[in-house]
Amino acid sequence: MSETVLRKPAVLASARGGRRLRPEGDRSALARMVIACLCLVLAATIVFSLAFGASDASVLSVVKTLIAGTDAADNGLSVRDRIIIYDIRLPRVILGALIGASLAVSGAVMQGLFRNPLADPGIVGVSAGAGLGAVSIIVLGGTFLAPMIALFSLYALPLAAFFGALIFTLVLYRVATRRGQTSIATMLLAGIALGAMAAAYIGVLVYIADDKQLRDLTFWGLGSLAGANWVKIAASGPLIALALVISPFLARGLNGLALGEASASHLGIPVQRFKRIAIVTVAAATGASVAVSGGIGFVGVVVPHLLRLVIGPDHRYLLPAAALLGASLLLIADAVSRTIVAPSELPIGIVTAAVGAPFFLWILLRRRGILDL
Repeated sequence: MSETVLRKPAVLASARGGRRLRPEGDRSALARMVIACLCLVLAATIVFSLAFGASDASVLSVVKTLIAGTDAADNGLSVRDRIIIYDIRLPRVILGALIGASLAVSGAVMQGLFRNPLADPGIVGVSAGAGLGAVSIIVLGGTFLAPMIALFSLYALPLAAFFGALIFTLVLYRVATRRGQTSIATMLLAGIALGAMAAAYIGVLVYIADDKQLRDLTFWGLGSLAGANWVKIAASGPLIALALVISPFLARGLNGLALGEASASHLGIPVQRFKRIAIVTVAAATGASVAVSGGIGFVGVVVPHLLRLVIGPDHRYLLPAAALLGASLLLIADAVSRTIVAPSELPIGIVTAAVGAPFFLWILLRRRGILDL
C-alpha cells in the first residue's frame, strides 16, 4: 500500500520553536498592526486639527494646554487662544471624530448586512431619511411639532433624524431583500427612489420655510462642522457613542451573514433579531450624525472598502479600524475645507464628495471587470 500523505492546511508561521500555526490568508496580525497605526494617526490628526487655524498657537502649546488644563497659566497660550481651542476647535474636533467614525462604521455594518461593498447610508437613501426628519424639525418646529420640541428639548432634532433614518432603512431592506438575498441593483434603485422621495418632501418644506430657515438649510444640506459646539455634542453624542459601543458586538453576526443567512442560523446566530439590532444601530448613528452635520457622503463606502482591501473582511477588526480611519479622514477633510478657500470655509460635504465619488466609480468599474486592479 502506497504511503498516504495527510496534508495539513497551509500555514504562514512554522511550528518550530513553539510558534503558533496560522492558516494561510489570515491577516489578523496585520489587522492589529493597522489598528495600532490608525490610533496614532487619529491622535496626530486631532492635535493637528486643534493647532491648525487662524490662531498662532503651536502644536506643543496645544498639547501642553490639553495636559495642564484651562487653568494653567504657563502653557504658552493666551486667554484668547484658550477660548479658540476649548470653545471652537475642541468641540469641532470631537464632533468631527464622532461623525466620521459613525458614518464609516454605519457603512461597514450596512455592507455586511447587505453582503455587498456598495451599501452606504448616503448612497442608498438612509441619510436622506435622516435629513427629512431633521428638516421637518427645523421648518415645522414652531407649528404642530412645537410640543415635541418642548418635550425632548435639544434631543428633538437628533431623534427626528434617527426615526427618519430608521424608517428609510427598514423600507430599503424590505424592498431590496428577497428570500435572504439582497439584489445590489434593486438596492441602488430603491435608494435612488427613497432619496428622490425625501428630496420631494424636503422641497415642500423648503418652499414654506422663511429666510432664516432657508439660510440654515442651505448650509446644512451641504454638510459642515462649522456650527459645532458643546450643545450639539450633548444632543447627538450619546446616540453616536451608543451606536459605536454596540457595533463591535455585531462583528460575529456580520461574519456569519457573509456565509448566508442559513449558515449564520446554523452557527447559532439569531438572524432576524440580529438584523433588527443592526438596522437600529445604523439608523441611530446616521440619524444623529446627519442631524448636526448635514449631508456628508461617501465616508461610509470609501473607508470600509479601503480597509477590506488591506486587512480583509473580518468584522472583528474591520469595525474598529473603520471607526478610527473614518474619524481621521473626516478631520483631514475638515482641515481642507477650512483652508482651500480661506478665509471662507468650503462645506465639508463638497470635499468628501469630490474624493468619494471617483472612488465609488472605481469600485463599480472594478466589480464589472473593466479595471483589472
